[in-house]
Amino acid sequence: MRNLWTAAGLAAFLVLLPHVSVAAGTDDDPAAAKLDPDYAAGKNAIEAKDWSAAIKLLSSAALRDTRNADIQNYLGYACRNAGQIALAFEHYERALQLNPRHRGAHEYVGEAYLIVNNLSKAEEHLAALQKICLIPCEEYDDLKRQIEAYRRHVGN
Repeated sequence: MRNLWTAAGLAAFLVLLPHVSVAAGTDDDPAAAKLDPDYAAGKNAIEAKDWSAAIKLLSSAALRDTRNADIQNYLGYACRNAGQIALAFEHYERALQLNPRHRGAHEYVGEAYLIVNNLSKAEEHLAALQKICLIPCEEYDDLKRQIEAYRRHVGN
């Protein structure tokens, strides 16, 4: 009987594993966006590539929720796309202070390091993602592709 319970528990764990890794992960708490209209609107502005609106809205949300790594990560992303790379680094670093295992922040800060031609720092964040992602994850794959593309471009 004990083996039956163990097998059932293992099966349940394997079924839930993909959901656990996403939820525990690190990225994007949908409940937080529902609670803060500026956060939700900021995410929509990012989808629309309206970087200045995203920065304004997410900055407002960040004032109310100072411990939200997702907001900081989105702010970094919006700042980077708006050409404010120094500010982007500040937000990514804050996201990683709040959550050192934040997959999105590691991916995006790695991409930002490629923009400023710092391959070694991008590779550090790729290595961090390799440790964080126990199963394949999109953030690791995306940053790895960006690093490979960077190497091809620089090599030419």
